[in-house]
Amino acid sequence: MQQVIQINTRDHNGLYDITSEVKRVVAASKVRNGLVNVYAQGATAAIMIQENWDTSVQNDVVTLLHKLIPAGVWEHDLQDNNGDAHLKAGLVGPQETIPIINGELGLSTWQNIFFCEFDGPRSQRNIMVTIIKDE
Repeated sequence: MQQVIQINTRDHNGLYDITSEVKRVVAASKVRNGLVNVYAQGATAAIMIQENWDTSVQNDVVTLLHKLIPAGVWEHDLQDNNGDAHLKAGLVGPQETIPIINGELGLSTWQNIFFCEFDGPRSQRNIMVTIIKDE
């Protein structure tokens, strides 16, 4: 089963919690045990599993990536001024795979799934959710 989740982003760089949307897709699939793959479509976005306690860790991720990969100093900036967004997305990666255990996401208490925007805001971002049933 595959389904696209669409979100809009309001910040140039930010993490957006998509856990509830992924849970809805898993529930609709009726798969009890298997895997769910969450994939960000777009070369300037990524998917990350991170702590959900409060926004401090998510803010720290954005701050760290800004310090590691500053804007405006990359060769690609001459084309469309988003070289840093491509590098951040490549470093974090476009996907995460989570086990489905007894119909639920196999995340720990403090883990959620985040869409990482590195070139926003965007009126539409697509996230492909693929569910594979354990035979």
